[in-house]
Amino acid sequence: MADFVELWTYLSSTPLFGLTATIATYALAQAFYDRTGQAPAANPVLWSVLVLGGVLLATSTPYPSYFSGAQFIHVLLGPAVVALAWPLWQRRAELAAHGARLVLAGVLGSAAAVATGLLLAWLLDLPAEVRQSLVPKSVTAPVAMGLAERLGGVPAMAAVFAVLTGLVGALSARPIFGAMGLTDWRVRGYALGTASHGIGAARALQVHPDAGAYAALALALQVVLSTLWIPLLALLTP
Repeated sequence: MADFVELWTYLSSTPLFGLTATIATYALAQAFYDRTGQAPAANPVLWSVLVLGGVLLATSTPYPSYFSGAQFIHVLLGPAVVALAWPLWQRRAELAAHGARLVLAGVLGSAAAVATGLLLAWLLDLPAEVRQSLVPKSVTAPVAMGLAERLGGVPAMAAVFAVLTGLVGALSARPIFGAMGLTDWRVRGYALGTASHGIGAARALQVHPDAGAYAALALALQVVLSTLWIPLLALLTP
């Protein structure tokens, strides 16, 4: 037992721990996800976050120690996002034909996402800094953090809200779309990417190529729209 404790102490303080724990946890979560027929409640991102968070908490492992290894995977996020442009390029003629309607849908979706955040903050009587952190919840986490800071919110809190929003969208999209009778994969993907950014787009890519392509487009459009007009809220809110 003493040898095990010494080994754990050594591993938890080296980059090997974060890298190995992340890969192993996600691989197991993905296998469980596939075994359940890709059930929304078995989303591998959700369970990876819960398991890794639980391990760090139970072992009192500082997050910086964990991230010193996980950063080698984190750096792949940029290329992964850029790779989303490929399915859009394959559908460039179709997207150009519906460009105006897609932009309009993106603007309305962005406004609805911000409005729901403000409404929730008002109903719960949240403090100003929490409200400002909640506003960019439907934008991918790195951008949400920057917007929250610009609005006077807390970047770390904005990241949490963004991740939770993405997970809620990925978990609830299938039954909601089914109840609404939405069968067009393009509509499903665009709606999911608008409301749930990267996590939603990843879920859409797993389900159908058209859904994934339109979710990637919505994700990119929300980043552009949000960075243009959400900062204007700073002039309208105390």
